[in-house]
Parts: sequence; C-alpha cells; structure tokens
Amino acid sequence: MPRHRNRAVFLDRDGVLVKHIHYLSRPEQLSLMPGAARAIRRLRAAEFKVILVTNQSGVGRGYFSLRQLHKIHRRLREMLTRGNAKLDAIYYCPHAPASKSRACSCRKPAAALFKRAAKRFAIDLKSSFVVGDSTSDIQAARNIGATAILVKTGYGGSDGRHRVEADKTCRDLASAARWIVCFP
Repeated sequence: MPRHRNRAVFLDRDGVLVKHIHYLSRPEQLSLMPGAARAIRRLRAAEFKVILVTNQSGVGRGYFSLRQLHKIHRRLREMLTRGNAKLDAIYYCPHAPASKSRACSCRKPAAALFKRAAKRFAIDLKSSFVVGDSTSDIQAARNIGATAILVKTGYGGSDGRHRVEADKTCRDLASAARWIVCFP
C-alpha cells in the first residue's frame, strides 16, 4: 500500500504558487514562483495529492468575476502542465471578508474547503500539510489538524491576522516540498 495514499499538501495560491499581485485579476498577470512546478512534481511523485486552496475576495468585492477567476485558474493549469506538473484540484472562496457574526464557512482559515477536498479524495487531514504565506493559512492548518508550513515568499507571515506559529518555516515552496517529502 502506498505510504502517502491518503495524504495531501494544500497550497495557497498568491505568494506561494504564483507571485503575489494585489487582486490578481487577469490570466496574463500570472507568474509561477521559481521552482513551483518542480515542487509539485516532487510532491506528486511522493504520492501526495496536491490541492490549491485560495481566498479570492476580489470576486466578492466586485474587482473581477468568477468567469475571470476560472480563466486565471485555467491559465495556471496550462503553465503548470508546461512544467510537467499538475494540481489534483483547485478550491476557492469567492467571498469578501465578512464580520465575525456573518463569516462564510469556506474562507480560510475556516475548514470547509479542506473538508470538501478530504471527502472527495479520502484525505486524512491530520497526516496532511498546509503551505502558505499568511497567518490565515497557518491558522487553517491548525483548524484541520494538519502540519503548518510558512513560506517566506509573498507575505511571509507578516499579515498579522492570527497569533499562530507554523510547525516549519521554509524559504519557498520548493524547500517546503523537499522538507515534506523527508518528513517522517
């Protein structure tokens, strides 16, 4: 039986997989982070599911449409394919941040998108990893019981939204993937 059959690596998009652009709204703005495709290939070769989980409040704020977001993600998949890499799935929250009394259940650090992926792919969340550049990503990992990895690209944890520590801090996605594959 494969060692990582029910494990996943959940990636944030902006600042982790692609260069951070404030409210990225057009496919031509996409630029993969150095080593991103290689990192995904490494993780998939180690039999992890690799799943993108991203907050896209620009849709809820009216900065761009769901149709534009789908074009961006289609372009992202094309760019990864050119690097012989593939995501297993993309999950996104299109909602704008709400007050604490009206928060949606899918916006990170909430767990709904991770649970949806876990159900679809029979993933053991507690044996999985979340790689992100913000404290919301790290808090999301805590909320699902996964190992939290902060990368120093993008926000590099400087957003200060949550008082939470990562299990591991890495320079970028490529170094995070190397660490994950060697994780006991």
